[in-house]
Amino acid sequence: MKVRVVVDGKEIPINEFVNQILGGTISGAVMSLKGVDKDWGTIEIKVERDRD
Repeated sequence: MKVRVVVDGKEIPINEFVNQILGGTISGAVMSLKGVDKDWGTIEIKVERDRD
């Protein structure tokens, strides 16, 4: 599994441990959702901070 972390357009390098933790956590959470094929290829998640 390959995880990329991009913050404000800048790719942030991560080590193998963080890659495994993020990849496992995100894929596990997404696979538990209805309608997600267990043979998925790519998961994209975008997080935006509220600017109040």
